[in-house]
Order: sequence, then C-alpha cells, then structure tokens
Amino acid sequence: MRLFGTLEACRFTAAGTLLFGLTGALSGQVIMRGYGPEGVVRIHNTDLAVFEAREPRRDLPCAVSPNKPMLGFDLRFHASYEVTIPLRELAGKDNLLTVLFRVRSQERPDEPVYFIQRIRVPEIEEEARGDVYLQGGFDVGEGSYTVDWLMRDRAERVCSAFWEVRAALADRDREIQLRINPGEISEPEQDQFREEPPVVRLSGGEGLHVKILINFAPQNSRAATLQAYDTSALVAILRTIAREPRIGKFTLVAFNLQEQKVLHRQDGVSRIDFPALGASLETLNLGTVDLKRLAEKHGETQFLAELIQQELSTEPGPDAVIFAGPKVLLEKNVPEESLAVLRQVAFPIFYMNYNLYPRENPWRDAIGHAVRFLKGVEYTITRPRDLWFAVTDVVTQIAKAKRDRLLAAASTE
Repeated sequence: MRLFGTLEACRFTAAGTLLFGLTGALSGQVIMRGYGPEGVVRIHNTDLAVFEAREPRRDLPCAVSPNKPMLGFDLRFHASYEVTIPLRELAGKDNLLTVLFRVRSQERPDEPVYFIQRIRVPEIEEEARGDVYLQGGFDVGEGSYTVDWLMRDRAERVCSAFWEVRAALADRDREIQLRINPGEISEPEQDQFREEPPVVRLSGGEGLHVKILINFAPQNSRAATLQAYDTSALVAILRTIAREPRIGKFTLVAFNLQEQKVLHRQDGVSRIDFPALGASLETLNLGTVDLKRLAEKHGETQFLAELIQQELSTEPGPDAVIFAGPKVLLEKNVPEESLAVLRQVAFPIFYMNYNLYPRENPWRDAIGHAVRFLKGVEYTITRPRDLWFAVTDVVTQIAKAKRDRLLAAASTE
C-alpha cells in the first residue's frame, strides 16, 4: 500500500501561482484500516481533538475549497476538494505534509471512514513566492455526509476545515443504477482497466452477441498522448455494455484511427479482458509520425473503410454492431460505394459518439456518416446520463430486432 506522494513543480499560472502536482497522489490517499476484531482506527489524540472541536485552524496557513460531488461516467459520485498553501510556508529543508480526514454519512455518524495521505515536500528556498496547489477526493453514494479535514506539517502546525457533502441524482435520472450504494464511502477507483466482476447473464442461447468497434483516441484530435481523462469515458462505455445481463457474447475490436491500427481484439468471448486492453493501449505512440502513413493520401479514410467492410461482413454476423469513440473529422469520408454492399446486413448498427463539447463540434464525423448511410442510430455521449440511457435503449433495440428476426424465420418454416 503506497502512502507517500512527492511534490513536483509543474507550471506557473498567468497570475504567478506555482502549481504542484502529486506523484502518486490518488494512490497515496487511502482509507485507514482498523485494527483488532472490531476494526478500530487509531489516530493521534491531537488529531481527534481537532475533529471533535470542528473549529477551523490556520496554524499552517491554507485555503480549502470543497467541490460539489460530480457523477462520473463510472456511475459513482466523486467528491473532491482543492487546497492552496503559500509557498513561503513550506520554505526550508525537506518537509512532510500529512493529510487526514474522515467522512461520515449523516445517517450513520458513528461509522466514520478515515483517509490518510503523506506528501513529501522537497527543499524550498526561503524567498520562494507563489502558492502550492493540491487536490484530493473520495467517492460516495447518494446521501448527505460530513467531512472533517486537517493537514499538518513536521512542525505540527495544523490547517483544518469542515464541510457538508450531498450527493443526489436529479429527478430525471432516477432510473440510473449507480455503481456505489447509498451512504457508501470509498476510495476513488485507481485502475481504469481492472478486471470486471462476473455478471449473471441469460442462460442458454438467449443472450445477445454484440460486436463493439471502439476508437481509443484523445478527445482533442491534435493531442500527442492518450490521457486518463480521454480513456475514462471510453472504458465506461465498454463497462456499461459489459454489465448488461442480456448480452451473452462479445466481440471487441479496439483500434486507433490516427495510427491506422487495431490495438486489441477478442472474438466471441463471455467477458471483456480489460487488463489486456489496458496493456495494449500502452503501445500507442501518437506523438510519432510514420512517414509511410504520412505519404498515403486519405490513409485514415482507407483504414476506416476496410475496417468497416471487414467487421460488418463476417459470417455468422452478430446481433448488432456498436461503434464508439470521440469524433473523427477526416478530410474525406468513407465513400458510399464501399459501404453499399453492407446496406443489407441483417443486424442493427449503432454509434456512441463521445463528444464533451457538442456545441463546439456539432458536425457529423466520418464514423457518423458511415453509420447514417447504413441506416444506423447515433447517440451523443456528453454526460453520464447520456451513456446510461443510450446503452439501455441500444440493448432494448437489439433484443427486439433479434426477436423479430427469429419470429420471421419461424414463420417461414
């Protein structure tokens, strides 16, 4: 279990504030586990006294700004906070900041969950100017919570803050099934590509077979790297589909259009191998330009056309094909003549287009044009609710289409 992070200078803002990042920041912030059969958490009496007094302290000057819990694409509420410390307060030789806080459900105040994080501070010059900026957070289910927070340095100076947190779905989102229980408090999930728990699926041959073609690419097409915030929604799309009990078999084709490369493939499996998918994404090298690909005019269009032709014409066909990924605006769309032979496919086609800024980028992209020509349905995924309702609608349509095909086939016998 990793308990330490290290402050590393990142950049200056326009206002002259020095921002610091945490190496291993999230992995360093962990729940404190109790000892003994009753699981008692042991903390210093001085820290407990600060919590019980609930009076803000500024022996160590700092400003704490809580943020409203946000529902993530993983269908968990993420509560976070930001901390600013004047850099001069940390001047001198190596220091150590200890962040300790407890979160209590207001329905169960006698069952607090304690979090701890220790942050090593490098030597800082006495005349240093600016501020240190830190972040932290935790996950909660629906409900109201009380947060008691403190930070102390090696000189035992304390900064403390106290606030309330309320997480609730909007009335129109009540159908969404969260992945965290009401009143539950936990660490943020660190590994995006962790193994997915087993799902109880329909027995026999009743389960659907879905083929997923997902483009793992940055939201910003000019970005040179694929960041965690780029993959989080795409992985969430996969997990939401993978958790649908009406689906019994998956064919997954993960690709990157910029590199014109299939990164990971699974055919007709009962579970998506997320760890293997994550490992395959590490091979992406978006910052390197392949001269051979650069010389090919409309290479990305050709790659996409060949991928669509190959994956939609395989026999036996799946019950549906789902495209997913951020917008890909190419100089040339896939020619309609190369898609015409696929217009008679017997299964429905869908496109889950992950677009964080639909107003800034309202145009239909290359995959969207192909899906529209093939009489498929496109969904814009901007918020978690979009993903939930899109997957629910897609699977319902797939099940109906399969049922109709089976009934039509039975009537001709």
